[in-house]
Amino acid sequence: MLEKLIFEKSSPGRTAYSLPECDVPVEANDTTPLPERFLRKNTAELPEVAEIDVVRHFTRLSQLNFSVDTNFYPLGSCTMKYNPKVNEDVSGYEGFVNLHPYQNNEQCQGILQILYELEKTLIEICGMDAFSLQPAAGAHGEFIGMLISHAYHVKNGRRRSKIIIPDSAHGTNPASASMCGFDIVELKSNSQGLIDLEMLKKSMDNDVAALMLTNPNTLGLFEKDILKIAKIVHDAGALLYLDGANMDAMLGIARPGDMGIDMLHLNLHKTFSTPHGGGGPGSGPLGVVNELVPFLPAPRIIKKNNSYEWKYIFPYSIGRVKPFYGNTGVLIRAYAYLLSVGYEGLRKISEGALINANYLSKKLSDHIEIPYGTRCMHEFVASTRKLKANGITTLDIAKRLLDYGFHSPTIYFPLIVTDALMIEPTDTETRETLDEFVEALIKILEEAKTNPEILKNAPHNTPVSRLDEVQAARKPDLRWQKDFS
Repeated sequence: MLEKLIFEKSSPGRTAYSLPECDVPVEANDTTPLPERFLRKNTAELPEVAEIDVVRHFTRLSQLNFSVDTNFYPLGSCTMKYNPKVNEDVSGYEGFVNLHPYQNNEQCQGILQILYELEKTLIEICGMDAFSLQPAAGAHGEFIGMLISHAYHVKNGRRRSKIIIPDSAHGTNPASASMCGFDIVELKSNSQGLIDLEMLKKSMDNDVAALMLTNPNTLGLFEKDILKIAKIVHDAGALLYLDGANMDAMLGIARPGDMGIDMLHLNLHKTFSTPHGGGGPGSGPLGVVNELVPFLPAPRIIKKNNSYEWKYIFPYSIGRVKPFYGNTGVLIRAYAYLLSVGYEGLRKISEGALINANYLSKKLSDHIEIPYGTRCMHEFVASTRKLKANGITTLDIAKRLLDYGFHSPTIYFPLIVTDALMIEPTDTETRETLDEFVEALIKILEEAKTNPEILKNAPHNTPVSRLDEVQAARKPDLRWQKDFS
């Protein structure tokens, strides 16, 4: 079903509103309430439609989209889980949405207390000593972590130029480190998909500022030698950074701070209850150990005489990295989520994520190649490389899944696996949904052998068929223009 543009539904003279005549007296010399320079020269070309047409139009458009509310969304390393709607309601309370960031501390005690207590909660969950809530997303947290790494080494009389990043790390890590001026050294994984300790030792020298680690890594595997890794890094005078994109696997079970992690960011929009959509909103709080606290972004919230206030002066701070409070709506949702589930609830979340991922992996292991074994943490990576003989690509599999009502897993990442399908079911999906996904994927894999053309031309029953993705990215058709013919 295709939906016409709202402009195509327009009918001259039709309106979606009815306003009474203005009853405010107009001054004798005042012909318009706005200065002439602010007035349009031509009438705006807006659609002329009834209110009911507006509502039906946008409701139908929403039904044409894939979303977590309508479809299973197994995007690996993204944690596209269902989030309780009550947390949305909490973030929309009048006291939050009508708060102005320039109000003084006395008028902002409520939100300041929430942010202060959220920081303390994240400290406890992660085993760190302090957090900054300013970062607007995970990659932003990484970037700030690298700035802190640079400042830390400079303060200690060292100028280090290299960041070591495993080939199983989260995909944004190299870009974040590079933007801070570091040279990237890739660390190849061993045959088990884990960090090769001997290779790590050989890579460490006096120019290495930090190792950026993802644990569990993007293969869904836990770095079992994490304590040895931490010692190797620290013995070389470097810092150990953790990408927290996969924290769904460890909540309430293990704390990064207890593993020797010096810095980490969390993705509140993945792990702690903010719906994904439209590329945002996000929040990537950065946690650090005591040694790095002086370098955290300013200002920071402190508690003084049973009240809360901003403190701006920290001599070694890297400065401000986000206006005002950060992405406050995301922070409020996260705090509401944490209060509602509690510590035991966090553990159940991770256990659910682990069980669901291993259930899927086991169910699919006889039908698709899983290069690094079937036992995983919260996600696993399959490979479609054996289907190349039938002319089938990973993208074909992804597009065909849409016909069965499922969004695709992450494809072609991580690069350590050829033709990768990265599957993360999350903790919120039921066994029935997982079974339906397995059944659909097995049917598609069979189609790839018996009727490959149906995959090559997929999707077949979506509003838009397969696009030229290069042209769609470079020459998007986003603007309606009136047809004068």
